[in-house]
Amino acid sequence: MNKPYFILNKPVFFEEEIKKSRFLTFICPAKGKIAAMKFLAEMKILHKDAGHHCWAYIGGSPDDSVNMGCSDDGEPKGTAGKPMLAVLQGTHVGELVAVVVRYSGGIKLGTGGLVRAYSNGLQQLCPTMPTSEKRFFERFELQCSYSQMATLEHLLESNSGRIINANYEQSVVVLIEVDSEQVDIFKQKLQSLMQGQVIAKKINTSVVELG
Repeated sequence: MNKPYFILNKPVFFEEEIKKSRFLTFICPAKGKIAAMKFLAEMKILHKDAGHHCWAYIGGSPDDSVNMGCSDDGEPKGTAGKPMLAVLQGTHVGELVAVVVRYSGGIKLGTGGLVRAYSNGLQQLCPTMPTSEKRFFERFELQCSYSQMATLEHLLESNSGRIINANYEQSVVVLIEVDSEQVDIFKQKLQSLMQGQVIAKKINTSVVELG
């Protein structure tokens, strides 16, 4: 079952100077690794004179550890990518990529200083990120009588569902959507209220983003 999660609506940016080094932090929507790497490539072109382009991304659900990645891009191991990814994971927001561009000022920050520097921009931005909820709905087709429509409509309303289309002939052929998290309950109630006379046949899964 596809669980709902929040996604980033639009890019956000933060800049600061630490011991003469400039840190530019970008967070951008990115569905999947390919989109994340495309944004990284754009940042490398835009800031080609920077010394480092460290990054982290969550390509899908924030619970899907397989679809994540990060890189220190030449900084000491573990001082940039992993701390950045840890901050992103703490937001429980999916489908986003963070790139921190560093223009070095020639003063060494040390391991701890680098971790703080690469994390701070994200820590400043993440609480302000504009997000929307991504929910998954399953589509079904069913056939019922005219007299059963009121019951169906009430059942959908109480289980986060809706009618997409209804074709009224001798009986009514209805295309519906039901929240993936409510499907099992919906089917049980449908079976009970319609006394097994109406069977919902699954068509596909759709996605709806709620602001």
